[in-house]
Amino acid sequence: MPFTQLNDRALISVSGPDAEHFLQNILTTDLDALKPGEAKPGALLSPQGKILFDFLISRAGDNGFRLECRADTADDLVRRLMLYRLRAKTEIAKQDQVVVTVAWGDDSTPSSSDSTALADTRFRDAAVRRIYSGGAKDGGDPDGWKVVRIASGIAESGADYQLGDAFPHDVLLDETGGVGFKKGCYIGQEVVSRMQHRGTARRRVLIVSADGPLPASGTELAVAGRPVGALGSVSGRTGLAIARIDRVKAALHAGEAILAGEVPVTLAIPAWAKFSFPEGAASAEEA
Repeated sequence: MPFTQLNDRALISVSGPDAEHFLQNILTTDLDALKPGEAKPGALLSPQGKILFDFLISRAGDNGFRLECRADTADDLVRRLMLYRLRAKTEIAKQDQVVVTVAWGDDSTPSSSDSTALADTRFRDAAVRRIYSGGAKDGGDPDGWKVVRIASGIAESGADYQLGDAFPHDVLLDETGGVGFKKGCYIGQEVVSRMQHRGTARRRVLIVSADGPLPASGTELAVAGRPVGALGSVSGRTGLAIARIDRVKAALHAGEAILAGEVPVTLAIPAWAKFSFPEGAASAEEA
């Protein structure tokens, strides 16, 4: 069973009789669709619809939830949740001494000694489990985990985009179940709903491939000197990028090379995604 321990992740518990109502009113995830044993993606947005915090959310008993987030943002997320709590009967706390492990592959079902084993619902073509336990595991394959994530087109903040600089559609939360379009209002909902109904999302996660090694994360993607996006996670000849799909389509239509630094690359939509390159290509002025 391939696995790796994620030392850069942390857990926040949100519990109490008002916990679900409280979270449903501020997060992008539709908790009515969250089943026990699942870990779904989600975000807490700014009023302008930008992602302030991203996480995986799961149920913990009848009146509790876990938010698995980046360790370096956990304290700030706790403070932000406390700010919104007001009079809600909800307890919010970072869980100390909890180890986050991810396992993948057909044999990724954890042993009975694991305290939790949650299906990471972002992955359609790979069986991925999140495991929260009180003890560390020896070994692990962090490079293998990056390969799985890149192959599946799953972007994460820090590695692939910066918090405060991306809309949910940019990082495919609309496609991975991280946004509930049928639930009631939440922070930033108006902007996200408008992008959905008007089909105005132009930046999207794409899978990058090249004949040789890709340059470092953060390298600009360009067509004839015009930027179209930037590399995120990179592993050898493959990687992820958030790119303007209208500009990519224009380049493909014109037969122009897309370069990551000096390296020619091919950009592809993740196989499971429902979005497509737009019919109308961006003009030179727009690009």
